[in-house]
Amino acid sequence: MKRVEVAVVPAATGLTRDQKRAFWAAWGGWTLDGMDSFILSLVLVPALREVLPNSGIAATTANVGYYGGLLFALFMIGWGTALVWGPVADRFGRARTLMFTIIWFSVFTLLAALSQNVWSLALFRFLAGVGIGGEWSIGASLVSEEWPENRRTLGGCLMHTGYYVGLLLAAFANYFVGSQFGWRWMFVLGGCPALLVAFLYNRLHEPARWKNKQAELGGRLTMHRAFLTLFSSQYRRRTILNSIYLVASIVGLWAGSVYVPSAVTYLADRAGQSAVTAAKLASYGTALLGIGTILGALLTPLLIRRLDRRSTLAVFFVLMLIFLPLSFGYVFYLGTSALGWFLVCTFLLGLGGANFVVYSFWIPEQYPTDCRVSAFAFTTNIGRFAGAGLTYLVGAGIRHFGTLGTPVALTAIAFALGLLLLPFGAETKGKPLP
Repeated sequence: MKRVEVAVVPAATGLTRDQKRAFWAAWGGWTLDGMDSFILSLVLVPALREVLPNSGIAATTANVGYYGGLLFALFMIGWGTALVWGPVADRFGRARTLMFTIIWFSVFTLLAALSQNVWSLALFRFLAGVGIGGEWSIGASLVSEEWPENRRTLGGCLMHTGYYVGLLLAAFANYFVGSQFGWRWMFVLGGCPALLVAFLYNRLHEPARWKNKQAELGGRLTMHRAFLTLFSSQYRRRTILNSIYLVASIVGLWAGSVYVPSAVTYLADRAGQSAVTAAKLASYGTALLGIGTILGALLTPLLIRRLDRRSTLAVFFVLMLIFLPLSFGYVFYLGTSALGWFLVCTFLLGLGGANFVVYSFWIPEQYPTDCRVSAFAFTTNIGRFAGAGLTYLVGAGIRHFGTLGTPVALTAIAFALGLLLLPFGAETKGKPLP
């Protein structure tokens, strides 16, 4: 008799209740972050046209572009300051820190609805950014630590779709609320995420990995230790490189894609559309951006089966390198046909924007439990200071040249730099979570 050996593939186990709750908490928080962070982009033009005159500043196209860049820059500085949440989450836990950041950004987004001048609006957006900036690092680490090894990467990809679902929610809200009742009601809606905390209270638990590490290290698990580990000889190089990669991604989003609603508004004005129609078209553009990125996030698990982490990120960088200058440097100036083609390019910009999805599983794979959130928070937020400076320069460029397109198109240079440095990044494909 011939003996035949048959390989038996173990059946996939379902997710536990805690794993599901961790995912929905991270996804929900990141969704509401996406909605909140894009509200200003959608209402930038009408909001500044109202608050600039109240501040003694003429609401010209040049001034709207300049102060819009300033507001985005201050928002990103606030987001960059959110790197402090990393050591807090490593020391006191992922779940409780996640809920606190949701309350924080909800309160200051709601207060933005009461702004009477450009300076109070800038202050409230800065403070909202401090809360929003903590969400991604905590949520992605929470999913990575809770989900089983064979599903961890998929969990990170699915979790990151939340931000762009939030972007779609912001677009729908602007279509039905902002365009009808005004920009202030958009910030009122942005203050609602605090209700999520009431639902999560007593339902969300800390991951076992973090509990075990806390029991192992005891009093040695401090915020100071978690932060300094990032710059030890073992992790210093990858911390620096990851931060540079994030600078490219952040510039592409906040100095590039974030101007999509404003660009659509200007193109609609140029085409003779009413203010209400222009607001609705800006919502369409934002929705296309979000749909493109969600599609990119869903395609990422397929890409990483064939490619390593660095090559997957490179695919998205190339898309941004092509479509930022094409959409803002060429299509924006086409004339009567510009609006339709710009919306097509917006979808492709969204597809390239899925580069952020890669960080959701790649960065947690590079650091141990006791400094994982600190590493994620630092590398994803420190680049926002550079992004803030570049965003301010874009706004200044718009004011100087009197046009939106060319200054935004030039931000594609950041992706060229990122592509040059990608080969030096740490490759973690096939390795378990540390």
